[in-house]
Amino acid sequence: MKYLLTDQETERLKFRKLEISDFEVWKELFADADTRDLLGMSEFETPEKCCKKWFEWTFHRYDNNLGGQNILIEKASGEIVGQAGLLIREIDGVEELEIAYSILPKFRRKGFAAEASKKCQDFAFENNFKERLVSLIVPENINSKRTALKNGLRFKEQINFHNQLFDVYEITKDDWLHQNN
Repeated sequence: MKYLLTDQETERLKFRKLEISDFEVWKELFADADTRDLLGMSEFETPEKCCKKWFEWTFHRYDNNLGGQNILIEKASGEIVGQAGLLIREIDGVEELEIAYSILPKFRRKGFAAEASKKCQDFAFENNFKERLVSLIVPENINSKRTALKNGLRFKEQINFHNQLFDVYEITKDDWLHQNN
């Protein structure tokens, strides 16, 4: 569980583990087909199927020390605004640590993704998990690309990952150190 940000906080957010009771709230993320596509979930036809698969993947990660996204709770309202976290991924035979984030539609464009993903970045580098972090972003996901760039990641390459194209954004620990000094 070393990659989880459970009990971490930012100015506006608290991080906690995903719970079964979050299902109905989180299902809202998948109500929009465009969002399903941007998250690489287009093969699952309904919000229920997407959410079930998402929970299955998340709990598998938790149980196998592969990181995972934490639920993000807005401190001011107590509402779930999204998820963010660090995921172990094998990409082209190399174990990478990915910064991943998803924000519920009604909380988008308020800076929560940037705030949460920056906390993930800081947590990973402060704990010396890796010398490089990546984010895998569907090429059409302009908002996620803006978030990555805002936090100092830069485009590295485009890859085919699980039969889908992704843009890989990266930040090295040296880049992070220069940004934070």
